[in-house]
Amino acid sequence: MKNALLLLTFLLSGGQLLAQIGGDAVYQFLELPQSARVSALGGVLITVLDDDVSLAMSNPAVANAGMHQQLSFNHNFHLGGIQNGYAAFGWYVPKWDATLHGGMQYVAYGTFDETDVYGDVIGEFKAADYALTIGAGKSVYERLSVGANIRVINSQYANYDSWGLGFDMAAIFHDTASRINVSLVARNAGWQLNTYTADNREPMPFDLQLGISKQLAHLPFRFSVVYHHLDQWNILYDDPNQVEDFLFFGEEPTKSGNPAIDNLFRHFIFSGEFLLGAKENLHLRVGYDHQRKKELSVNNYRSLAGFSLGLGMKISKFRIDYGHAFYHLAGGINHVSISTNLRAFGTKRILE
Repeated sequence: MKNALLLLTFLLSGGQLLAQIGGDAVYQFLELPQSARVSALGGVLITVLDDDVSLAMSNPAVANAGMHQQLSFNHNFHLGGIQNGYAAFGWYVPKWDATLHGGMQYVAYGTFDETDVYGDVIGEFKAADYALTIGAGKSVYERLSVGANIRVINSQYANYDSWGLGFDMAAIFHDTASRINVSLVARNAGWQLNTYTADNREPMPFDLQLGISKQLAHLPFRFSVVYHHLDQWNILYDDPNQVEDFLFFGEEPTKSGNPAIDNLFRHFIFSGEFLLGAKENLHLRVGYDHQRKKELSVNNYRSLAGFSLGLGMKISKFRIDYGHAFYHLAGGINHVSISTNLRAFGTKRILE
């Protein structure tokens, strides 16, 4: 399958082609959402503490005993046939009172034409990214849990190859009485071990994130707010062709605007999740990323860029999730996840 080079560049920049922060680091595929649930909730989710083992990839502190023998498969259908996904598994260790998790993230960009300087096709090549993540989370106090991930990264583009080593560190404060969670996560610290070309070492896509979620007492609804790039204030892209600015949520165009307020809201991702049913077997989700809205909207055209939505439902022994994120007038992405717990199949005696 042939994919446009522009789409490859788009995915390499983590879906933020125009961002000031989008091309400043290597391995930016690590910022892609790992599951349909995360895609539906704005692309980042670090404050929810339940049995969803895929969430531990972005916040290892949420790894808990409920993830024991939880298995999750996630696949994302991008524009131009680009595919990416994440498979994860969790395991609780009573001796350590800690939960381990591991997962493999992959991005397959497809097959490209190899051409000479005259544009004549002389062959084909492929491009792909991989990241193996292993981590652990542990409760250190009644309301405080901490966790860490280590990640081995490999990137292959034709004859160019690079390896990297990444780390995540996180903490989450969870108050079950008030149903409030607060998380602090340092994501994607580390190094590029070997480079694509000689003497061209690039930094990792480090991101310091702060998030809070609150489940309402009298309504089956949980909202979350994440502030990303806490370590970098200015994430504006100075577009010389921009002649109009947009108000928050991009409802009406205006000739004037406050760059500081615009920059502030680009740090935020807002999301909400309805938890329906006696056992919360049906989830309805919606999210909004203001940075994506501002950077991928087209002047003088209304669009849903920046918004996302999805649902999740439990059917028998499986939970199936779907998420759709609106990226641009040209289209969006579709994310599908299937998860289950191996204990539901009577494997407890075999595996323990």
